[in-house]
Parts: sequence; C-alpha cells; structure tokens
Amino acid sequence: MAAPHREQKAESRTAVFAVVTFYLVAALAMVMANKWVLNATDAPLFFLCTQLFIAVVLFAISDAVGILPDKLTFDFKICKGLTSMVGLNVLSLSFSNFTLQYVDASFYQVARGLVLPFTVLTSFIVLHSRPSLRILIGCLVVTMGFFVGVFLDGTQVSLKGVSFGVASSVITAIHSVVIKQSLEIVDGSALLLSWYTNALSAMVLVPVFLLAGEGPAAAGIIAGVDKTISTFIWGSLLTGVIGFLMSIASLLSIKVTSPITHMVSSAVRGVAAFLLGVWLFGDLVTTGRATSVGLILAGSIYYTWVKHKESQPASSTTSSNDASYERVKMNDVETGAPKERD
Repeated sequence: MAAPHREQKAESRTAVFAVVTFYLVAALAMVMANKWVLNATDAPLFFLCTQLFIAVVLFAISDAVGILPDKLTFDFKICKGLTSMVGLNVLSLSFSNFTLQYVDASFYQVARGLVLPFTVLTSFIVLHSRPSLRILIGCLVVTMGFFVGVFLDGTQVSLKGVSFGVASSVITAIHSVVIKQSLEIVDGSALLLSWYTNALSAMVLVPVFLLAGEGPAAAGIIAGVDKTISTFIWGSLLTGVIGFLMSIASLLSIKVTSPITHMVSSAVRGVAAFLLGVWLFGDLVTTGRATSVGLILAGSIYYTWVKHKESQPASSTTSSNDASYERVKMNDVETGAPKERD
C-alpha cells in the first residue's frame, strides 16, 4: 500500500514544481516582453488592447475544441453586472503599462510597491475587515521599502512613472475587492470571470486608445509602415499567449501550491525580475534600490505567512491548510503579486 502513496506524492510534487516553474517563467517573461515593446512603441494602450484580443481568440479556440473545464458563455446580463470589474481592470492594466513605460524594469516592483498596503486599507474601508497588528507590520515594512526606493535612494526616478505606479496600486487594491463580488455573478467560476474580463476589456480599450490619440500610431502599425512593427507583433503574440496561459494556470495554482511554496516563489520572482531588468536593459543597481526591493519582498512574504496563519484554526490538518490557503488566495487575489500581466 505504501508504493501507491509514494507515487501519488511524487506526482503531487511534480505538479507543484510544474505550476510554480511555469508561473515564475511566465510572469518574468510577461514583464520583460512588455518592457521590450513599451520601450519601442508610442501606442501602449493599443498594445494592451492587442494583447487582450489575442487572449480572447485563444479562449474561443480552446472552448471550441473542448479543453476548458467550463463552457464559455456571453450573457449580456452578466456583462452588465461586470461593468465595475471591467472598468477597474482596464484602468489597472493601463496604468501598469504606463508605469512600466516610464520606469526601469528593475524599479517596476518598487513603483507599484504600495499594492499591499492599499489593499489592506481598501478591505478595511469597504469590507470592514480589521487588520491585525502583524498585518499592519507587514504593510509598514512594504511602505518603508517604497519610500526608500523612491525618496531615499538618491537616484533620479520618473515622477510620472511613480505617479502611475501609485495610481495603479490604488486601483489594483479596489479591483481585488470587486473581484470577490464579481465571482458571485459568474457562479464562482474564475475561468468565466477571466473570459468575460478579457473580452470586455478588449472591447472597451478600442475607443479608449483612439480617444487617447493613439489612432495614428495604431494605423501605422496595422498598415505595416511603423518601424517598430516587428517588435510590436512578436511582443503582442508572446504576451497575449502568456496572459491566456496564466489565466488557465491560475486555477491549478490555487489547488496545488502551499503558503510556503507561494512565499518562496514570490521572493524568487521579485529578485529575478530585478536582476533581469539589470541584465537585459542595463538598469542601474544601487544599494538603496536593492534595499527597497528587499523590504517590499520581505513585507509581502511576512503578510502572506500571517494571513495564512490567521485563516486556519489552531488544530488543523493538511487538508484544512490547503483549503484555508485557497480561501486566502481567492480572497486576496494574490495581493503580493497581482496577476503578472503587468
């Protein structure tokens, strides 16, 4: 009887390793590919719209061949109920792209470093969820990391980029609360919510990028006369495919990862993003910037650990640990690292 148990355990470890590895590689590729394209294009909103349309097409193809666990629908009543969700998603992704356009790839995590404190504050105001002292300590460490990187490092940073980063953090925090309510509209299906959000956000972005004055740049890219067309096409395809795969993989991540795995992978992802920014784009490395990233990661990891501990009863089993962590991840929408389409 022991052999099947060991085999099942090995398969479980393989699944965890596969999911975590995919998330690390995909999240890092998403950020770096976005930065690569945003350095070259004058149409960041059109780029985002293209990414989303590619993801929508892949959703439709996957549904047509029957590989998705839930059948995709398009109900106008659901669309109406998701209006707030879609609006916030468009703003969040747009501001994230603007942030990445104006700051270094290695500094991006610092510019958006206030997501966690704003999320806790939003939960307190909207959901009346009173944070514990340990949660506040985690938020304080993260906030210190942000201020060290922006004000105490001595390195010149883009005020516009930091402003977009702060705005993005606020909207992402509000977004995390709205997601909880939006899941009820689609009967708790994260897959359907991702499908509706991507499809509706892509539609909304069409008039948005035109009103933002990106029409001429978009026309040049579509006509093939823009000199950045090659970078734009390959970057859009890469990030669109990765965004779709991450939407699917999020379902697996909730089921197979543990709090310790999540904390370790978040730390590795943060450090790797910093180092890749330095290596690929020649970003400046300073003691203050490295300290800032370290503080934000430490505070986020501590928050995740505390949140997990507070979500389970004193006498818990392995299964209850998994269930409690699933609730933490769904309720907080992985606050420490909001879906790395950014």
